[in-house]
Amino acid sequence: MRALMIGCTLALAGAGAWPVQAQTAGDAKAAAAAGEVHYFNTLGDLLGELPVDAYIKETRQGDKVTSALLDVCYSISASSDRKDRFTIDLKVDGEKLSGTGQSLENKTPVTVSLIRKGSKSVSFDGKITLGGNLTSVSSPDNSDVDEKEFQQSQMVDDDLSETPKDFTQVSPQSIAVRVKRENFTELVKGLKGQNVQIALDTIATDCNALRSGHQVLRLFVDPARAPGLIASLKAATGVIAAGWTSGTYDMERAIRFPAGDWNQAGKLNRDKFTAALTAVAAKVMGAKPAASAWNDATGELTFSLKRPSQLAPSLDLTETLEITALVSPDKPGGSDRLIVWLGVPSSKTTDETAGPQLQFSENSGGEEETTFNDDDGMIKAIATELKGQRWDTDRATWK
Repeated sequence: MRALMIGCTLALAGAGAWPVQAQTAGDAKAAAAAGEVHYFNTLGDLLGELPVDAYIKETRQGDKVTSALLDVCYSISASSDRKDRFTIDLKVDGEKLSGTGQSLENKTPVTVSLIRKGSKSVSFDGKITLGGNLTSVSSPDNSDVDEKEFQQSQMVDDDLSETPKDFTQVSPQSIAVRVKRENFTELVKGLKGQNVQIALDTIATDCNALRSGHQVLRLFVDPARAPGLIASLKAATGVIAAGWTSGTYDMERAIRFPAGDWNQAGKLNRDKFTAALTAVAAKVMGAKPAASAWNDATGELTFSLKRPSQLAPSLDLTETLEITALVSPDKPGGSDRLIVWLGVPSSKTTDETAGPQLQFSENSGGEEETTFNDDDGMIKAIATELKGQRWDTDRATWK
């Protein structure tokens, strides 16, 4: 009786397992029918002198290529940052790959005729005609990658944070907005009169924009107006996301300090802050305060210092140091602490003596030299004056 029960149990177990095995076999058969997808994403020069970012996607049954697609993003000229793109479904005839189409942006006609040779190391040779320009293609020694590795290679981090916890990884004045390409132009036009600066290199359409269907625009704005600008951008047509992004200032040149002594009616007392900053910098640099101004668009303070030039003391020349600083609460939404980022000083030597003056070329063709050694002493002195902390890069925290 016990033997019979064991036998029945085994039989039931076998019956229960059978549909799973059949399903697994069916999945494997379906996968085999669909074929394996591979990519060649390190193709060489396909369009002569034009910079390209290109790949070929292949579907294979075993060693046989059953379908292929050529995706080429390219500069419209050798000297242009603007891109165009074409994707061509290639007809597979043995080693021959061929197809026709047109580019996405300029609607330029494209004809492709390639010969594919090899298995582990694959070469593509032939011709591509773009508009009236015919280019001979020779791309040897190409290795393929699978879908996962290809997708990882295509990932682009636009460094956009909608809700940063503080301003240590992103800048309070640097804004990024991700928008659908069809709405990009109208969004940019809508910024007229907004008193913001646009990062010029984000105006041109790049390969990521052509492939993803959205473009990232970067802006610089007074940190005090950044939250309002982000809110209005999020409400604009076609906007996918808007927030803060990384900026141009180095955290090693940042100082966090209590806001209480420097705020007036809830805002930074700019006159008091400017006077303190320039006085400390001038003392450390052995100079005298010269001029200062706040940029209404970006919220930056630029101040200059003057001191006798040490290049040729007998000529009584003047060296002018110009320093830019950015001040903001240390996190979005306000705080009892502020951060000031100090830019690297720029230097210019002039003749300011009475009467006829010497004129100097900015660059004589030799190696550039700075007339001051290290401004870290200035940052330390300002940190002391502000009773502030400096950033510990190794630990990624405030000292």
